[in-house]
Amino acid sequence: MTRVAAVDCGTNSIRLLVADVEPATGELAELDRRMTIVRLGQGVDRTGRLAPEALERTFAACREYAEIIKEHGAERLRFVATSASRDAENRDEFVRGVLDILGVEPEVITGDQEAEFSFTGATKELTGRSGLRRPFLVVDIGGGSTEFVVGDDHVRAARSVDVGCVRMTERHLVRDGAVTDPPSEEQIAAMRADIEAALDRAEETVPLREAHTLVGLAGSVTTVSAIAQDLPEYDSEAIHHSRVSRDRVREITHWLLRSTHAERAAVPSMHPGRVDVIGAGALVLLSIMERIGAQEVVVSEHDILDGIAHSCAAEAR
Repeated sequence: MTRVAAVDCGTNSIRLLVADVEPATGELAELDRRMTIVRLGQGVDRTGRLAPEALERTFAACREYAEIIKEHGAERLRFVATSASRDAENRDEFVRGVLDILGVEPEVITGDQEAEFSFTGATKELTGRSGLRRPFLVVDIGGGSTEFVVGDDHVRAARSVDVGCVRMTERHLVRDGAVTDPPSEEQIAAMRADIEAALDRAEETVPLREAHTLVGLAGSVTTVSAIAQDLPEYDSEAIHHSRVSRDRVREITHWLLRSTHAERAAVPSMHPGRVDVIGAGALVLLSIMERIGAQEVVVSEHDILDGIAHSCAAEAR
C-alpha cells in the first residue's frame, strides 16, 4: 500500500483526501476526507485577481490540512488547483503561499487535465454495476467551471467551460454587491442563456448525447441529491451512487431559485457556504439533463480527489 494525500483547490472549496492505495490493483482505502469552503474565486470573474481575504482563507485551510497530512504520515502529496487560479493574474502569490505551507507547488492544471482526474475518480467503481450502461458522461459542476467527459474505460473526449455555481451567481444574480434574494425571472433567464451557450461550446468537442449514463460530481450535485432524499443531515454514504430523476431535479431547482436565503439555509443538509450559490449549480445540472435527455443522474462522492490520489499511487510504482 502507498499512503497518499490529494488536495483539490477549486473556486469555491478546498478538499483533502488521505488514502492508502494498492498500486497493483488501484484499490483505494480512504483514511480522511474533508472539505472547507474558502471561496478562492471570490470576484475573480470581475477583477481577474485573487482577493487578499480569499487567499488568507485558503492558506488557513492549507495550514489545517498540513497537520492532518503529517499526522497520517502520507508518503506522497499532490496539490491540484483548478478554475479560479487558472484565471487569476496574481496566481504566483497563491503558488508561493501553498509552497511555503505544504512544501509542494500547486499544479495549476488545465480543464482537460481536471476532466481526466474527475473521470477516473468517478467511474472506477461504476464498471459492471447493474443498469449502468457505457459510455459514461461525467459532469463535474464546480464553482468556476464545469467539466464534461465522455468515456468507456478511458476518456474519449473532454471539455471544460467557464460555467460554475459561483461564476454564474456572481455574473447574473448579484446586484449592488449582494445576491438577489430571490432572483428575478429576467436574471434566471439570462443565466440559463449563458449556460446553454456553454453547453453549445462543450458539444463542439464532446459528444454529450452519445452517453448512456450521466454521472454528476461535486457539491451542487450532491446537495441536490441530499435535498431529493430529504436527509436530516449531509450523509455521504446515502448520497454516494444515489440516483435522482430529471423531474425531481427540476422541482428542486425551481424551488432553490425562488426561495429566500433563510429558506435555503434551513435545509438541514445544506452547507452554509453553498446557500447563495446552490440555485445556480442546480440550474447547470438541470440544463445538462434537459440538453442530453437524461432521465436521471447518478451521483458520485468520488471525483477529482480520488483521481488525484490514484495518480499519486501510479507515480510511486
